[in-house]
Amino acid sequence: MPVDISAVENKASKQLPLKGEIFRKLTHIFAIVIPGGYYVLELSKSQALAIMIPVTLLMIVIDVGRLRGWAIWRFFRRIASPMIRQTETHGDFTGATYILTAACLTIALFSKPIAVASLAFIIVGDPAAALVGMRFGRHRFKSKSFEGSFAFLVACVLVALAAPSLELTVGLAGAVVATVTEAVSFRVDDNTTVPLVCGLVMTLLMIISNGG
Repeated sequence: MPVDISAVENKASKQLPLKGEIFRKLTHIFAIVIPGGYYVLELSKSQALAIMIPVTLLMIVIDVGRLRGWAIWRFFRRIASPMIRQTETHGDFTGATYILTAACLTIALFSKPIAVASLAFIIVGDPAAALVGMRFGRHRFKSKSFEGSFAFLVACVLVALAAPSLELTVGLAGAVVATVTEAVSFRVDDNTTVPLVCGLVMTLLMIISNGG
């Protein structure tokens, strides 16, 4: 069977050595403070955005500085360089920029229960999928694996079960949508697409369940 060289190269460009990938995913999990803080601190939408927008803008400046060789990048290079993927080195923004931007949009667009769950889906699910997929992934499609996607789904179901103030059926539907969205791999980074797509679906389901 012929090997799809472009698919192999694409997969390689999106992954780091195991140590670097683990460190990257642990950093990714730390982002749980965003939905967690939004809920636990009982922040309003405007208060949460007042915190998140400046942080996101700073991350965008750092990312642009990295891509353009600005001096600001020197302060972050030693810590961040081991977590930078090849695609990000050659012109893409980092996952941190995408997840922070997605957090701002998700908080702005959706109710608090849906925003919290949507962000938690990608923050918890993505590391589960990546680490399980790298270690146990045997049945592959594109750059993903069925094992990784199953791990993503399990993680999202656990989030749905724990999600505060969210109907369980809506949360479980959101978990499935999040998993499918992550697996499909749109051209846009899944840190952005997952919370926005599943947030929209859960919002529509909430409207339907409440009688329009």
